[in-house]
Amino acid sequence: MAGLKELRIRIESIKSTQKITSAMKMVAAARLRKAQGLIASSEPYARALHKDISLIWQDIQAKAEKGAVPLVLPPLLQPVENAKDYLLLVITSDRGLCGSFNSAVIKAVVSRIEELKKSGKNVKLYCLGKKGADVLKHRYGDMIAFVKTGIAKKGADYAEAEEITEELLQRFLNKEFDVCEMVVSHFKSAISRDIRVEPFLPLKKNEEMEEAENPVHGAFYEFEPEPENMFADILKLYAKSVFFRAIVNSQASEQGARMSSMDNATRNAKDMIAKLTLRYNRIRQTAITTELIEIIAGAEAI
Repeated sequence: MAGLKELRIRIESIKSTQKITSAMKMVAAARLRKAQGLIASSEPYARALHKDISLIWQDIQAKAEKGAVPLVLPPLLQPVENAKDYLLLVITSDRGLCGSFNSAVIKAVVSRIEELKKSGKNVKLYCLGKKGADVLKHRYGDMIAFVKTGIAKKGADYAEAEEITEELLQRFLNKEFDVCEMVVSHFKSAISRDIRVEPFLPLKKNEEMEEAENPVHGAFYEFEPEPENMFADILKLYAKSVFFRAIVNSQASEQGARMSSMDNATRNAKDMIAKLTLRYNRIRQTAITTELIEIIAGAEAI
């Protein structure tokens, strides 16, 4: 049985840990609020870009129907037939102490890798975050083509996301891979998130592009420069916004998971301190009672 000194030292140690976990919870909460603000502010920009892309595409289609221009999809929208080479963009954190955040992403990556391998695809990994790379290298070390750490170290930054997207776009246009997919955690709340495997490159042409409403309610409008010339450039902007939102969602998910994890750790430390303090007081009371009995017995013997 631990003595009074050992219990006292252990209680003080747990109190120190409690202070650390409590501070980490507050820091994570502040970073979560910042990431939530970025999510909210980036959505309108992405929607506006998507609407512009849809309107430009409709204009190009209308001109093609009149025979004014050929209908040719830009490389970023051209699907690759019989795609063989896949690049999985894995977004995790550089630090731990964030619950199941990293392990959930890694589990989804492993599942997707095995699925692609069964289909006879070649898979390469682009790891953003130290934790994902460290775990995956033990089993899929030969598949890891690129590793970047320190991403969003001080919070998600558009310039940083833009640089990585430019690199990925260039590699895609150089045909280093046929398809790029993102494995990322989408933020729902501080305690809830979805792990998704989403197609990234080539960009997906969906029904919304065909059915976009005119934002000026049917009034005449024109593009300058010509829509055929600006289409590829605005697609690059859209790809950057998609990647930036993925980084922001990952950041928010990480900080939410860390805040929840540190909150649980702080509560557990509080409960442990209460139990150890009760045990310490009982042992101390027992020792005092024993001493009193000895003193009384000695006095009676005299």
